Amino acid sequence: MVEDRGQFSSKLGFILAAAGSAVGLGNLVAFPVMASKNGGAAFLIVYLFFIAFICYPVMIAEISMGRRSQRNPVGAFSDLSGGSFAWKIVGMLAILTPFMIAVFYTVITVWLVVYLKELLSGGLESLSQEATFGQLVAEPSLFFYLIFLLVIVFAILLGGVKGGIERLARVLMPTLAVMLLLLTAFVLTLDGASAGISYYLVPDFSKMSLTTVNGALSQAFFSLSLGMGILITYGSYFSREDNIPQSTRMVTIADTSVAFFAGLLILPAIFAFDPNTNTDDLSTSSVGLIFSFLPKIFLSMQVAVGYTGASIVAVIFFTLVFFAALTSLVSIVEIPISCWIDEFKISRKKAVLVQAGLLSLFAIPAVMSLGMSDFFTNFTSYGGVTKSFFDLVSDVFYETILPLVGFTVCIFCAYRWKMSGLTSEIVVGDPDFEGSLLQKYMNFSLGTIIPVVLLVVFISTVYTIYL
Repeated sequence: MVEDRGQFSSKLGFILAAAGSAVGLGNLVAFPVMASKNGGAAFLIVYLFFIAFICYPVMIAEISMGRRSQRNPVGAFSDLSGGSFAWKIVGMLAILTPFMIAVFYTVITVWLVVYLKELLSGGLESLSQEATFGQLVAEPSLFFYLIFLLVIVFAILLGGVKGGIERLARVLMPTLAVMLLLLTAFVLTLDGASAGISYYLVPDFSKMSLTTVNGALSQAFFSLSLGMGILITYGSYFSREDNIPQSTRMVTIADTSVAFFAGLLILPAIFAFDPNTNTDDLSTSSVGLIFSFLPKIFLSMQVAVGYTGASIVAVIFFTLVFFAALTSLVSIVEIPISCWIDEFKISRKKAVLVQAGLLSLFAIPAVMSLGMSDFFTNFTSYGGVTKSFFDLVSDVFYETILPLVGFTVCIFCAYRWKMSGLTSEIVVGDPDFEGSLLQKYMNFSLGTIIPVVLLVVFISTVYTIYL
């Protein structure tokens, strides 16, 4: 007998778990820098527009697909299309994508563990040196930390939906929010922080461009875990009595709030401790900023709070980022596990063990991709640049595929499942949806504006990265 798939115990449990999957490195690091480089509040306005009018409808559609089918992405596309093999292939892409993104996220989370260990042993000054990151990520000792992390992740997933994923989210998400608010409050009291606040919140429309608009949509889409099957899977664990639009709105607000407050933390900190910083020189890469730039900022805090105080603040920040990465990683890994349970009719324990083996198989070469192995470090080349195995995984699955999967969700809901099918599912738990402005907008946009925008983003990303 196959064990029960599981279900979230409450609407709050779903909201915290979905927010945990959405809040990640992009919110805490990439968003503040993208905002600062692209007009501050002007970027924020565009970002919020895309959240409300592009991402929110797609989130509702994905969650509705999951709840209606009570299946993972493969099963959801197959069931709701009447067994179409072509749409089942689309569902497989929505499983492959989170599986490979989990490889990318696992490696970065391993690096966070290493940095936390170094900080706790008093190594802030060492981490602020240019060569340190390259040395640490090429150390064979990373495999020990990889094993340590995978044991934590899969132990959580063995607990199932309520005992594992939901329990983790109920503890870490409020903790993350409190840590972020306290750290932001501390930074805002520092001399010079006002310059960072102005840079972040005063709109500068002269920096706006088509590239900025494309970046804002990409950031919004990726930040909310769209296009990677998470929300379809989480929707399958969602109670039929609960209100999908209302719960989705709460997840969106939580995710956007974390990104906004992260900006109030990072930009004022940068200006407070290095007033001469040129934000145009900051990398929009989460990896580059976290591991190469921010340790220098924290070290400069010793002028105000001493070396020990600066180290404590650095530990709090990296713990914050680790929590965000861990909740996202657990959410991402759950997607293929759900597929193994649904499609192969095996127990959660067996599915978790299968996924643990597969993830380890791909994570090992990814860990070796930054200097440990020349083969994986110089794995391939495209766009005129030599790329590592880690770069390939990041570029293809994290940067490129997500808007394509989002595009297929829109086309599927509008033209295969039909908007009438989508509406009939949403009104379960929200009878006021039918006839509302939101329904009218979704009926119009899911088959027209939104897929066109996502297709343009996909094409633009392919052109930028590979050509």
